[in-house]
Amino acid sequence: MSSEDNLLPLIVEPEELADVLDHEDILVIDVPLRADSYSEGHVPGAVLLDHRRLLKGSGDVPNDVPGIEALSALFSSLGLTRDTHVVAYDDEGGGWAGRLLWTLELIGHQRYSYLNGGIQAWRAAGLSQSTEPHQASPSQYQAEILNPEVSIDRLELRERLGTEGFAIWDARSVEEFDGLKGNNKHLGHIPGAVNMEWTQAMDSKRSLRVRDYAEMITELQAMGLTPDMEVVTHCQSHHRSGFTWLVGKALGFEKIRAYPGSWQEWGNRDDTPIEK
Repeated sequence: MSSEDNLLPLIVEPEELADVLDHEDILVIDVPLRADSYSEGHVPGAVLLDHRRLLKGSGDVPNDVPGIEALSALFSSLGLTRDTHVVAYDDEGGGWAGRLLWTLELIGHQRYSYLNGGIQAWRAAGLSQSTEPHQASPSQYQAEILNPEVSIDRLELRERLGTEGFAIWDARSVEEFDGLKGNNKHLGHIPGAVNMEWTQAMDSKRSLRVRDYAEMITELQAMGLTPDMEVVTHCQSHHRSGFTWLVGKALGFEKIRAYPGSWQEWGNRDDTPIEK
């Protein structure tokens, strides 16, 4: 789908969203880290999504993608249709919102945007907020994995390690990357991965908006990540890397992928190579 089909750009500013809130095809979804954020004040008309519904929730890798039935139930409950343009935001600078948008990309729903800076930026702009819960009008949405290439599993990732034009962006903290911190069986990082913590892609002086694109591209290139490469991003649970996936997409990394198993899977196995 071309960008001309979309009502809004991928990264949308608060004022731009405020201008189209009444459009019938706009669905604003608040997916906060802290559920109280929604009741304290949200974008008028936004529906609340419990971020746990974006995760499988059980098995060896509970942070993996939910099954098709669960995804269909989730997006039906949110009122998604093929014409819906989703605008996602959260209260933490884009982690869970990014995971939601990545999930939409996975099922081939490409009409979506991220509210730059989330509720922090909306509030800083002095725009009106609602404290009343808004209920979605349920739909009959049948999800399918139409873009499997936006995801990568452990086996393919291991097979691709060290190949030309392939890189890994670890969005965890430096301490986790260096193997000094974590709750996994094994600590460290995937061989060859480079580390830029997710919060380094946010501008703390501009209400957690995505940082200056030119600066970001320069920094990522210095680390060996360029827009022409196939870049896989991950964290501990593909929550923080929801944001780094989104940032990569905004910066023009056309082959940006995510590893939903993340370190929760990689670091708890005995057959995965690890560096410290």
